[in-house]
Amino acid sequence: MRRSVIGLIVTLGFLVTPLCANAQPPVHVFRIGVLSASTPPAEPDWQQRSLFWGPFWQAMHELGWMEGQNITVERRYAEGHNERLRGLATELVQLPVDVILAIGPLEARAAKAATDTIPIVFTSAGDPVRDGLVTSLAHPGGNITGMSIVSPELSAKRLELLKEAAPGSSRVAVLTNAAVNYLLPELRHTAQGLGVTLYPINVPAADQLDHALTAIRTARAEALLVLSAPLFTQQVRRVVELAATSRLPTLYPFSYFVAAGGLMSYGPSRPERGQRVATYVDKILKGAKPDDLPVEQPMKFELVINLKAAKELDLTIPSTLLFLADEVIR
Repeated sequence: MRRSVIGLIVTLGFLVTPLCANAQPPVHVFRIGVLSASTPPAEPDWQQRSLFWGPFWQAMHELGWMEGQNITVERRYAEGHNERLRGLATELVQLPVDVILAIGPLEARAAKAATDTIPIVFTSAGDPVRDGLVTSLAHPGGNITGMSIVSPELSAKRLELLKEAAPGSSRVAVLTNAAVNYLLPELRHTAQGLGVTLYPINVPAADQLDHALTAIRTARAEALLVLSAPLFTQQVRRVVELAATSRLPTLYPFSYFVAAGGLMSYGPSRPERGQRVATYVDKILKGAKPDDLPVEQPMKFELVINLKAAKELDLTIPSTLLFLADEVIR
């Protein structure tokens, strides 16, 4: 009897041993923190439809990262209250997360103030060196890196496109504030060559947007250029409504202004930016240090034109511009 029991135990041991040998170690799940000044999206499929997030998550999947499998995502939204960003960044740090994805320069500053150890990737910053986010583009320094949304010729190109869309305009109002006033000297240089006079309209806060309309009319502006200040990207619909009320041909910095009803935009390609940001996150999760990942400037730009808005302005967009456009909304 004893021999049969012993034999049974030995047999079971042989059966169990291969199962243990083939058992896989548990998958390490990394935690990504997303910090945004905006409101949470209402649409359930926003990640797939977003021109930034769709390409971002597609690239992440291609790199082997799947939410719910080897990564989890902690999202924090300030819902337009920028003063909440520091507290939300601290929440992500205390969880803790393995990397913080800061959607803009305000979010990047809040995250940088909250931690000097957890890696931070900003998805869009105007001039990260000037803003004090990084030491240099080639060697960011510290725990932060990401994507700049400004190239040396971008502002000049925007003014040239606006002038081409509205060739009769010689007085151009520029919606600006302290965050992007550094772009004005380059714009003025370009304006001289185009025979255009610029009228900067300073909008320091959202409650000053209504006063901007009076300033635009006082300047007797014939066209409007909106710079890429974080305030304006947070107030997209109000800025588009302001331009519509002024009845001026307007060029915006990003395509989502046009999607909201604006006339035209010229700016960095959001799909390309989403893909590039994914490579930063991938490398950091695999052990790279932010200081070893240079800040990238945009390489691909997109021109988007809304012919519905042009019709409302009784404006005929030149065929040369339509030919150059990456997207035309009819």
